[in-house]
Amino acid sequence: MRKRFFIIFFIIFLSSKAQEKIVLQNGDFIFQSMNCGPLCDAINEVTDGYKGHDFSHMGMVYIKNDAVYIIEASGQEVKVTPWETFKTYTNQKMYVGRLKKKYQKYIPSAIDFSLKQVGVPYDDAYIYNNQKYYCSELFYDAFLFAYHKPFFKLEPMTFISPKTKAFFPVWVDYYKQQNIEIPQGQLGCNPGGISKSKKLKIIGTLD
Repeated sequence: MRKRFFIIFFIIFLSSKAQEKIVLQNGDFIFQSMNCGPLCDAINEVTDGYKGHDFSHMGMVYIKNDAVYIIEASGQEVKVTPWETFKTYTNQKMYVGRLKKKYQKYIPSAIDFSLKQVGVPYDDAYIYNNQKYYCSELFYDAFLFAYHKPFFKLEPMTFISPKTKAFFPVWVDYYKQQNIEIPQGQLGCNPGGISKSKKLKIIGTLD
């Protein structure tokens, strides 16, 4: 009887822990699969996120006067977006990443850097260090600035389908319209890669 009671208590305990609400704090990363059509599908096919999840976008939590905002690079520029708006980008669960305690001291400096980039054009060429920012590139530089050396990793980018071994047609058309070569093999970063960083922990999901 005692053993049965313990098992029931343990199950209830685990259930209550699983239902605990995540309280967002400054510097938390929000990873999501943004609804952006074929481009996001191509990104998802060649990048791998936490436990195999697809992440095509990310932002960083910024709390001001008890209101929750997300610093992000999307659309036309780097911007500060209300949390309620950011949530509408996807119809899937979003994953929350939190820096491990020993790294959290770098968050204020990274936020300051990111806020100073508000208005910087979106990097639709996805080329690192061209005075523009795409989502993960912004936070690579923010923590490079705060940490004074690389905090996250840059990896060779690929625009080639692992299935066909050829460039995704959507990328061929995309870069043709910009009249630039596909930056195959150039160093870059992506939300999936950052979500797997050993410097942070995925603490749960949000709808």
